[in-house]
Amino acid sequence: MSLLPFLRRKEAPAAATATPALLRGWSIEVMPRTAEKVEDLRALLPPGTRVYVAHIDGTETADMVATARRLAREGFPVMPHFPARSIADRAALADLVARYRGEAGVTEGLILAGGRREPLGDFHSSMQLLETGLFGDFARLHLAGHPEGNRDIDADGSDRLVMEALRWKQAFAERTGATVALTTQFVFEAAPALAWADRLRAEGIHIPVHIGVAGPAKLQTLIKFAIACGVGPSLQVLQKRAMDVTKLLLPYEPDEVVEALARAAHPAIEQVHLFPLGGIRQAAEWAVARTGGAPAVKVPA
Repeated sequence: MSLLPFLRRKEAPAAATATPALLRGWSIEVMPRTAEKVEDLRALLPPGTRVYVAHIDGTETADMVATARRLAREGFPVMPHFPARSIADRAALADLVARYRGEAGVTEGLILAGGRREPLGDFHSSMQLLETGLFGDFARLHLAGHPEGNRDIDADGSDRLVMEALRWKQAFAERTGATVALTTQFVFEAAPALAWADRLRAEGIHIPVHIGVAGPAKLQTLIKFAIACGVGPSLQVLQKRAMDVTKLLLPYEPDEVVEALARAAHPAIEQVHLFPLGGIRQAAEWAVARTGGAPAVKVPA
């Protein structure tokens, strides 16, 4: 017996929605190897969309810089990743910063510890990178946030060390001339993110939050990434979805979590950052459809 009759028709978001207000100004992340498959990103992204360039171990620096240069040439604000555990030493960091600045005109960066278990060299935290002073002329610096904790930092499951780091980052934000924000790991449920935002305010941390959300993707893909990235409580949303045959064959779309975040209107949460786990095109089309935006250029079919 076919399952198809039982699959609900995909519906457009309801008109009375809070989503567009929160999605306005959304950003997106790309990898060099996926970006190069898109002939012209201006055909997908609205003008002014901030594009993060992921730093992937094994990818040549030249390829990452070339991606940043191309994005800048196409008119997008570019924010490369600078992962501490993947950078050997101060000289390597200085070279990376100089290349992004000199070859692509980069003035923004996401400073984070990175996903490596063991540091490649001298650095193991984003704070060490910031203390070098090499980002002193950057206009905008984003730092990593983890609404569901980070066991690479707090192995006991608490958030003691993470909160200590965030208090340091708050002090840094107060003394730097750059605009600072926290870009978070992706979440699939609003409640943990909102509770974390409350905790930040209670701890005296007032850095604006750009909440991470996974773009449309196959359920199996999302579960794989969620487990690999340590997403905890909100992973249950995907697990429940996997048990529902009416949803199992449909691509996941983040309407529910984004709408819940938008309706909460938490003062700490400034905007949304999209992780295009199912592809750049799918994520961009999803966001554009819900904000009424339009790509920078129209490319003939």
